[in-house]
Amino acid sequence: MVAWASAFVAIRSAGGDLAPGPLTLMRLGVAALILGAVCAVRRERLPGRRELRGVLVCGIAWFGIYNLTLNAGERRVDAGTAAMLVYVAPIIIALLAGWLLGEGFPRALLLGCAVSFTGVLLIAVATSDGFRFGSGVLLCVISAVLYAVGVIAQKPVLASRSSLAVTFSACVVGLVVCLPFVPQLVADLGSASAGAIAWSVYLGAVPTALAFTTWAYALSRVTAGRMANASYLVPAIAVLMGWAILGETPAALAIVGGVVVLAGVAVAQHRRTSRRPPAGPAPVDPAQAARSSASPASTRAR
Repeated sequence: MVAWASAFVAIRSAGGDLAPGPLTLMRLGVAALILGAVCAVRRERLPGRRELRGVLVCGIAWFGIYNLTLNAGERRVDAGTAAMLVYVAPIIIALLAGWLLGEGFPRALLLGCAVSFTGVLLIAVATSDGFRFGSGVLLCVISAVLYAVGVIAQKPVLASRSSLAVTFSACVVGLVVCLPFVPQLVADLGSASAGAIAWSVYLGAVPTALAFTTWAYALSRVTAGRMANASYLVPAIAVLMGWAILGETPAALAIVGGVVVLAGVAVAQHRRTSRRPPAGPAPVDPAQAARSSASPASTRAR
């Protein structure tokens, strides 16, 4: 979540010199190289025919088109508004997971989503100048839907393949989707600053190669709904990173929103614990124990 939050800062920093398509291609290219090398060293077993559909949907929707629409959207709306809109996705994920993956709709999960979304709204209000429903907002909403679709497609594949193999395969699919931007990337790199190129490499290495792999590892061990709700931490962390790296001082309302987000995550992660004592041997009546110990001797006497 920390790595994903840093992506908002990186995209803002690199997006001035690199267009959305080239930036996505650069990001996925770096990630594919890193993940491919690790998969080769570890001799990972890549997804097969049975998992192909899930990998294709995840790679096209989440790794490919999602990054394109998000990069384009952040050129048209401020970071706070973009974060709020994109992180509507966890609610969509929780609902889709309950419907398509049979994870159900626990009250704690739904309540946590509602509380955390309220916190995201507070952060968005505090860090934005307000938003109008234009092309940027629409692109961010599309990004949220693609994000949710990608997670739901990824979850079943993780049951039979490692998080590293699944992430690498989906990343390659996304990279293929973005290959038409190769000429534009070459042109943009010729005029891009060293800082923009460095941020692009960072996007591929950390928020993509590292964060998507660790996300998949965690997703393989918990429900999609719970993982999606934990991602509500991203806007709160992004506010702090914007303050530390970009010099943006968080407003008081943003801090309140961050606290609300954390509270929602805690609610969603809460599991009811039974108040009944753990099952164990029944208490022993001393008199009955004495009779039981004496019975073998009585039997032998008879």
